[in-house]
Amino acid sequence: MEKLHTFGWYAARIAPYLPKKAFQPVPERLWAGLAHLLVALAGILAIGLIELSVWVNLVISIVLGCTFASLGFLGHEILHGTVVRKAWLRDLLGGIAFFPLSTGARLWRKWHNVEHHQHTQHEEKDPDSWLSIEELANNRFLTWIYRLPFGIRAFVSFLSLTFTFTIHSLRMFKLYLKDFSSEKKPIVWFQLLLPWATWLGMFVLLGPVKWMFAFLLPLLIGNFIVMAYISTNHRLNPLVDVNDPLANSLTVTVPKWVDVLHFNFSYHTEHHLFPGMNPKYYPLVKEKVMEMWPDRYHQMSLSMAMNALWKTPRIYYKQNDLIDPNEQRLYGSLGNGLDPNNIEAKDMDKKEKSSIRRSTSG
Repeated sequence: MEKLHTFGWYAARIAPYLPKKAFQPVPERLWAGLAHLLVALAGILAIGLIELSVWVNLVISIVLGCTFASLGFLGHEILHGTVVRKAWLRDLLGGIAFFPLSTGARLWRKWHNVEHHQHTQHEEKDPDSWLSIEELANNRFLTWIYRLPFGIRAFVSFLSLTFTFTIHSLRMFKLYLKDFSSEKKPIVWFQLLLPWATWLGMFVLLGPVKWMFAFLLPLLIGNFIVMAYISTNHRLNPLVDVNDPLANSLTVTVPKWVDVLHFNFSYHTEHHLFPGMNPKYYPLVKEKVMEMWPDRYHQMSLSMAMNALWKTPRIYYKQNDLIDPNEQRLYGSLGNGLDPNNIEAKDMDKKEKSSIRRSTSG
């Protein structure tokens, strides 16, 4: 791997080539958010108030799931301060956008803006980084998962994307609640409980079948869409000690209309270079990065990235490699030998296999 640089090192070299307006908030993005919000409300009301066929409810659920995800992407944008700058308005609008995914604004800013962005892909400090082989030994559930045949394990892993964001959000609440002052903890609790109280109240009002179509199924779909991006953002990249976005982040490509619906969330390397910039301008950032560091920039289609996730394990070995501890197969990460077009395991000698066996048996 080449010498690593901080995101500030890159940003200082790119910023002079960008227009001044790129560093200003873009409140016009709220109009698209309003459209998504109205679609979500209309869908929930249609399911709740009208007796529709199962198939019509299913179609509405799919639309709702897509809308839940899009609102989450907008919430991410708002809470970075790239839509509005006033703190109270930022948190209010961000909380509304994240309401379907039941994630509070203050928790998100602590977990994502502070911890994840400052320590991206750091083995110990990034709350979103995946396990190393040493940590796997202390996780009985994942140790059991990795004993399953590859095909079953990959299927379970992809199926888990339908609920991972929700579960991880609750884990982050438990992890970071203690870091808030006694004055702020009630707000953090309120931002957690209000959405869940709303959804559970809707269960009582609508009954289990309609609630499933109006909330549960859309939540699972929304989770999957959000996690399809989040999983490909970093999980094919190595763990790093220096927060270098060109090493630890991946930009995926999707059709233009998908970028419009998802607020340019696909431009993830660009986001880690300029988290305070509205994603509207990330194509300009991408253009300069590809001009200045073409050999270090990682991008691929979302479908190719998902395929690479399917074919590789999520356990890190010596930071730069991905390891299947049960089958003792070693794969490179992006920038360290991983070829998404031809994913093959590396050759390992007996000494290395013995070391892996000892790591997983402890």
